[in-house]
Amino acid sequence: MTDGATIATEGSDTLTRLEQEGEIAADYLEGLLDIADLDGDIDMDVEADRAAVSIISDSTSRDLQKLVGRDGEVLEALQELTRLAVHRETGDRSRLMLDIAGFRARKREELAELGAKAAEEAKGSGEPVKLKPMTPFERKVVHDAVAAAGLRSESEGEEPQRCVVVIPV
Repeated sequence: MTDGATIATEGSDTLTRLEQEGEIAADYLEGLLDIADLDGDIDMDVEADRAAVSIISDSTSRDLQKLVGRDGEVLEALQELTRLAVHRETGDRSRLMLDIAGFRARKREELAELGAKAAEEAKGSGEPVKLKPMTPFERKVVHDAVAAAGLRSESEGEEPQRCVVVIPV
């Protein structure tokens, strides 16, 4: 087998594993929706080498907002429970991302904008810019936005007070 074929096989194995994670997560979440008597459709994808599962609803009801909670707290907990369900089935740690009612997608846009603004502020002032404490997901999005703006950032502090510091050139 050539190196190219090995890489292609590894890539397809990874994709298959991530699709399996998505299927397990979807089954788990469908059961949860049934128990909670909530309407929602499950959408699965693979993004940035991790399974991504979304619960979406056509209705304008706020039922799914119950699964998001205040500032996404319930969403974070459900993501961890879903990761545990995947781990129970596969024996492997999961990095699955869960989104409910587009909450994470909207949050990602806001955080990317925040990261870009912080990068501009650091460039303009020449001083480091320290942002408020964030979850690991939020910090990752900000780090990516800062890197896209050509600057460096790092996380500092201890959870749950861990925050991003944007470092000027």
